[in-house]
Amino acid sequence: MDAIPTVTDISNSETISPSAATSSSPPTPSRYESQKRRDWNTFGQYLRNHRPPLSLSRCSGAHVLEFLRYLDQFGKTKVHTQICPFFGHPNPPAPCPCPLRQAWGSLDALIGRLRAAFEENGGKPEANPFGARPVRLYLREVRELQSKARGISYEKKRKRPPQTLQMPPPPPPGGAS
Repeated sequence: MDAIPTVTDISNSETISPSAATSSSPPTPSRYESQKRRDWNTFGQYLRNHRPPLSLSRCSGAHVLEFLRYLDQFGKTKVHTQICPFFGHPNPPAPCPCPLRQAWGSLDALIGRLRAAFEENGGKPEANPFGARPVRLYLREVRELQSKARGISYEKKRKRPPQTLQMPPPPPPGGAS
């Protein structure tokens, strides 16, 4: 009588799928997936270092805002204050003492990645602190402030209608005199 194969027997069998034959290591994650994992790990580290330490289940939109403000110290985008003579100028002609902050686009992308990572790690969409109203309002406020301070519009670029090939107009009917 033949023995019934166990799960380990089946997984150790000699059948190899075509994709496994070409590569023995798992596929390299995309740049987005790698960044999302790094961001998720960074946020986890932030929660562990928080005083008192926070569990993800107790994390709220307020904690996410605290994290975003913490990240500002590592920013590289000059955001002019209203009293700065370069307020509203995208390319100031001289240095100024205005603070360096995280750019709105970077924060927006970060929140998008963390929002996705939260749900991929078992969080419920309705409990996602990265999608909380205060976080969305903060991002809007940062966008408007930076837009005014730097003189840069963050309006979405509209798609141009597809260009059609234009034929030169036909020559006027040639009339002999």
